[in-house]
Amino acid sequence: MLTPESAAVVRATLPVIGGAIGDITPIFYRRMFAAHPELERDLFNRGNQARGDQQRALAGAIAAYATLLVDDGPDPRAVLARIAHKHASLGILPEQYPIVHEHLFAAIVEVLGDAVTPEVAAAWDEVYWDMADALVEIELGLYAEAGVAPGDVWRTVYVRRRVQESPDTISLELVSSDGAPLPAARPGQYVSVAVTLPDGARQIRQYSLTGGGSPGAWAVSVKAILPGLDPARVAPAGEVSNHLHDNVFEGDALEVSTPFGELTLVDGENPLVLVSAGIGITPMIGFLHHLRDVGTARRVVVLHADRSPARHAHRAELRALVDDLPTAELHRWYEDLGTRPVQDRLRSGYIDLDGVDVPHDADAYLCGPAPFMAVVQSALLGRGVTADRIHHEVFGPGREIVAA
Repeated sequence: MLTPESAAVVRATLPVIGGAIGDITPIFYRRMFAAHPELERDLFNRGNQARGDQQRALAGAIAAYATLLVDDGPDPRAVLARIAHKHASLGILPEQYPIVHEHLFAAIVEVLGDAVTPEVAAAWDEVYWDMADALVEIELGLYAEAGVAPGDVWRTVYVRRRVQESPDTISLELVSSDGAPLPAARPGQYVSVAVTLPDGARQIRQYSLTGGGSPGAWAVSVKAILPGLDPARVAPAGEVSNHLHDNVFEGDALEVSTPFGELTLVDGENPLVLVSAGIGITPMIGFLHHLRDVGTARRVVVLHADRSPARHAHRAELRALVDDLPTAELHRWYEDLGTRPVQDRLRSGYIDLDGVDVPHDADAYLCGPAPFMAVVQSALLGRGVTADRIHHEVFGPGREIVAA
């Protein structure tokens, strides 16, 4: 925790530094990648960098952590779980944090100039190292829990089966090279997949484990990402996902991490509400496989929205899993329903919880685009589901989901 003197300085300067953090983070990344080009090439997500997502995520994390440090409220370390799991899935090591520190503080000085007095620099230095030390502690614990040495998370696996789940989504069943069972994962976790692209870059992405593989195997689903058409926002094609679509088939090797991920299914007896849109269905498929395997008696309300039945990845698998759970029900919304008639639980248009019996004491899990999750969260809150029971899975750098 901060010293009282540093806490006072951070509290006084938080509006200035917090307000400038959006200017600081792009300069930080530019400086760091100039000094360490291998980090941009082989570790950081180049797509997120191009869109600015990584910069916004870092800015939000630093500002949020500093605010929690100087306010009387939740433990600031509680906000770091998602970041720590992501770092562990990349094999981040403690010795990489001084690199970030060097270039982040150089960027702060570049933006704020003389406003960064020795007292201000010392106070924000405490903020950084408090956050860094907390992340290192959590990450070392995750490595130990996974039974691997720090950073030693990578293994070679082979594709046993490839299935076209929809026009733009494939699933891959992965097995070990020696036939031994792969480590068990908790429902909702993901693995990192590293590929070498034609330009020599080693790029890494995370994919949820769907639980659809054979015992001792892993299964992931990958959606091809086309370039964005919105001229107001850069949205490059998915480098890794498209590479996997075009180049990875049965018998091919992949470099994959140990499973990580903090958003896992909470055991208990409360009802469950699982809400997804598009490729956000993948962790929900993992949840449903687990619930079927353990023979749950919990009520499960499954809600999914998609563009059309034809583009709905895992459509038949979702239906089969719900049918195998006597206490589960499935509601679907399609923007284009085609010629299929609207039914009680099959609707046209965007998701709308009107007419859905949502238990107020449910644990809810949401995965999909941020605007979709904001709308659903607002609807759930309106039904009496408390905020602490609403959980989000965000693909890509974390963004705050604010109810509309």
